[in-house]
Amino acid sequence: MSDLTALTAARRSAELADLGDDGRLDVVVIGAGITGTGIALDAASRGLSVLLIEKHDLAFGTSRWSSKLVHGGLRYLATGNVGIARRSAVERGILMTRNAPHLVRPMPQLVPLLPSMGRAQRALIRTGFVAGDALRILAGTKSSTLPRSRRIGVSQSVAMAPTVRRDGLDGGLLAYDGQLIDDARLVTAVARTAAQHGARVLTRVSAVAATGTSVQLRDELTGETLDVTARAVINATGVWAGEVDSTIKLRPSRGTHLVFDAASFGNPTAALTIPIPGEINRFVFAMPEQLGRVYLGLTDEDAPGPIPDVPEATPGEISFLLDTVNTALGGALTTADVKGSYAGLRPLIDTGTGRTSDLSREHAVIESDSGMFSIVGGKLTEYRYMAEDALDRALAARSISARPCRTRNLPLVGAAANPVATLRTTSHLPSSLVARYGAEAPNVIASARCERPTDRVADGIDVTRAEFEFAVTHEGALSADDIVDRRTRIGLVESDRNRALAVAEELLARA
Repeated sequence: MSDLTALTAARRSAELADLGDDGRLDVVVIGAGITGTGIALDAASRGLSVLLIEKHDLAFGTSRWSSKLVHGGLRYLATGNVGIARRSAVERGILMTRNAPHLVRPMPQLVPLLPSMGRAQRALIRTGFVAGDALRILAGTKSSTLPRSRRIGVSQSVAMAPTVRRDGLDGGLLAYDGQLIDDARLVTAVARTAAQHGARVLTRVSAVAATGTSVQLRDELTGETLDVTARAVINATGVWAGEVDSTIKLRPSRGTHLVFDAASFGNPTAALTIPIPGEINRFVFAMPEQLGRVYLGLTDEDAPGPIPDVPEATPGEISFLLDTVNTALGGALTTADVKGSYAGLRPLIDTGTGRTSDLSREHAVIESDSGMFSIVGGKLTEYRYMAEDALDRALAARSISARPCRTRNLPLVGAAANPVATLRTTSHLPSSLVARYGAEAPNVIASARCERPTDRVADGIDVTRAEFEFAVTHEGALSADDIVDRRTRIGLVESDRNRALAVAEELLARA
């Protein structure tokens, strides 16, 4: 069964050759971010023949640049958008209990009660957290999965966020949301689960041209082209959607994060959550993450002009994040403490007016004159719902018969309920390995053929050589960049990336 999930260079070549022999499919999906992989999984699990293509690599675009949060929708409740708030809470519960319980865990969010926060603002935040509890209950998520909010004292606040400002601290407000171990790992798990159900998943394959019934493909590794026909074509390229369908108009918004050593924040166990001055429902988060890091984010800035492959943080955004977090810290952080940064572009629907932070996060499914469907907007948390909606729309329009959607109760690769999961215990394995691979963690070590599989790829980085090899033999990595930048997130810190790159190249060459 495990071979069905393994994405390899050999499988890619064979499936490309098969397409050349018979290029007729039910569904072609363009773009292998979280939405595109979600659509491919939905379609394949309904029994349809599916091709998913990606010009670069899995999770190459916005899907790897998120806050790694599975939001419960509280922010949208504050703006009166009850529908998206409720859906977000429902989808968070599905991810945490059924689809990917191994990749999503409860994250404590601590709002420190400092003298700068007035009584009215405290009451507003507390009311919001109570509303978040109500959303969780309405969505059917138990408090054993996601604890209820509460107020905590000074000592517990300091224990959870050791560098918080002490003078005048009056404890904190504590709430919980979902946190991904990593967004790119979620995309990889969805893609492999789609392959498990029969989807062809081809990276480094671009769409030269596309209509509602055909796509001209180009193998970016060889330059060769071929044509495929499909009963439905779905454009899920996010901020690049307009490059596939020129009639689509988006207004990209840049969200930036800074990367720190966790020690800079005293190795916190909660996300320090700081209200942005002058805003009602926006916060800056300092979130403890894997690899001994803290991510500080996030911004919401207009990003007009050409869409870059890899967006970059601006000096103004870096200053804004540092200035905001320093209002809640006992000692100020500076740019010297910043070990890395990343930025992603949200594919927001252009309404022509207002700040990007005020634009709707609703998604839209758009049919072009040629009959191609595009899905734009939306949030990572709602990817499964968005995929279902886009596919339902396309199948209905094309009168394509298929089984009902199954993804609400479909465990991804790595979840204990997925058939690929091993029955062997994980108790003897590093906790970092289990956090990234779940029930599949023993397979990562057992399948390794490299020397010293359990050795770390570099001092101080808790990623094993076996994980690098697994990225190539099971997760579709075709380059060293794929390994260090997307299958693992070592590349977010340039010095760490440089220390690990040679090992990635070694294991890539041997696979």
